Amino acid sequence: MAKVYFYYSAMNAGKSTTLLQASYNYLERGMQTLLFSPKIDTREGVGIISSRIGLMKEAICFAKDFNFFDFVNEKQKEMDNLKCILIDECQFLTKEQVIELTDVAAELNVAVLCYGLRSDFLAEPFEGSKYLLALAHELVEIKTICSCGKKATMNIRLNEDGKAATAGSQVQIGGNSTYTSACMTCYKKNVPSFKGKRACKV
Repeated sequence: MAKVYFYYSAMNAGKSTTLLQASYNYLERGMQTLLFSPKIDTREGVGIISSRIGLMKEAICFAKDFNFFDFVNEKQKEMDNLKCILIDECQFLTKEQVIELTDVAAELNVAVLCYGLRSDFLAEPFEGSKYLLALAHELVEIKTICSCGKKATMNIRLNEDGKAATAGSQVQIGGNSTYTSACMTCYKKNVPSFKGKRACKV
C-alpha cells in the first residue's frame, strides 16, 4: 500500500526545492506525478511551485472545496503510470482533504508527499498540518537553521519595522522579507508574549 508522507519544516528550509526534486526523481524513472499548490499562493502566479534557488514547475491549484480523491481517481484512468502526487504548502489543506489523501494512498495506491509548515507565526497549528501530524504514515523533518546557528523550528512574521508581529490573520503569503525562521530560544526572545503559565511565588 502507498503511504502519506508529511515533510515539515520552518520557513525557508527548501521544502519546494525538495518537492520538485522528488517529482523529478519519479519522472526520471518513468513514473508519473501530479503537483498541487494552494490557490491562495500567488507569489509566482497561480498554479506555480517555485523554489528560492530558481526551480519552477506548473501545478494544479486547490482551494478548500477541492476533492483530491475524485480528482486523482479520474486522472489515474487517463494516465499510464501515475505513482505519486506532491502537495506544496500543505498546511492550507482542510481536515477533509487530509482524509481524502489517506484514501488516495489506501484505495488508489498512489503515494502522497505533502510539504509544509507545522505552525504559524503565533505558534498555532495550521489545520492541514495538525491532521497530517495525526494521520500521515511517515513524518519527515526538513531542517533549517536559526540566525544563531541552532536548528530552527518556529516561524516569525516581520512587521513593517522588521520586528516580530504578535497579531494578525493566520494566513499571509510571503517570503524572506515577510518571515524568518528561528529556534525556540530566539522565538521567545522576539515574541515575548509567547510563554507558558508560571506558578506565582508568595
